[in-house]
Amino acid sequence: MGDPRGIGPEIILKALSVSLKSNDGWEYIVYGDPILLEKLNKGLLINCPLNRIVLENASGRPGTSPALSAISWIEAAAAACISGKVAGMVTGPISKEETICAGYKDFIGQTEFLAEFSKVSNTIMMLLGAAPQGQWLRVALVTTHLPLSRVASSLTISKVENAIRLASDACKRLKLKRNRIGVSGLNPHCGEGGKMGNEEALFIEPAVARCLQDGLDVSGPVSADVLLRKAWLGEFDAVVSMYHDQALPALKMVAFDSGVNWTLGLPFIRVSPDHGTAFDIAGKGIASPGSMLAAIDLAKKLNSD
Repeated sequence: MGDPRGIGPEIILKALSVSLKSNDGWEYIVYGDPILLEKLNKGLLINCPLNRIVLENASGRPGTSPALSAISWIEAAAAACISGKVAGMVTGPISKEETICAGYKDFIGQTEFLAEFSKVSNTIMMLLGAAPQGQWLRVALVTTHLPLSRVASSLTISKVENAIRLASDACKRLKLKRNRIGVSGLNPHCGEGGKMGNEEALFIEPAVARCLQDGLDVSGPVSADVLLRKAWLGEFDAVVSMYHDQALPALKMVAFDSGVNWTLGLPFIRVSPDHGTAFDIAGKGIASPGSMLAAIDLAKKLNSD
């Protein structure tokens, strides 16, 4: 359900009210606060048929802070995925700041938290969405939630290579006709031949070369501003970017209400909306469920093969 003070509960109810109309045979389990969901469903006149949804409050700790409750629901859903009880999880937004203040001092984000919970490494974020005109952007990130000052020192050949391979595999799982991957540089103009940074030569070019040797359809490094334009025009099926804000502004510009965050490298399907808690509009009934609905649809699509 995400943080109960944010828009997660509202957009879940709105999205499920749409999904349940399709009668596609899927069962939905919401890990969260049943009382809050019932109150919002009635108060905001959403009229989601809650009798067709399994509601589970997995925290079991009365008086727990909202942030810790959200973590307990994430853990319960992830455990259900690992055990095979459910086919995948769609996570509502939570506040990193509130989670840290609640005691998880090393908390970086749900992506990293789920990787640690699942005892896996090499997970990455892919964000994808379509503009109203139909063009898609799919962006995989080599680094996730890091301060910009630490990005360059965090790059390695293996990290860049891992992101390229997972992005290519994601295109296959999406059943795209081709799996063309474009890889961005880190520095402006890809470092100007080393005059403006040498990370391209040290980490990115060797990673691309390794993937090319294995037959992957990959190009780069290409300057990020040019690469995203090429992807928008259909030259690439997915883009690998070096850091969070290198590519996500472009994605959210064209697909804010339909973007989905997909964690690649986990032993189960995990997707989420590509926005945050939006505390400022929570409970007002005006939150758009578009991104949550897109996330639910992607989770179902990934289970269809």
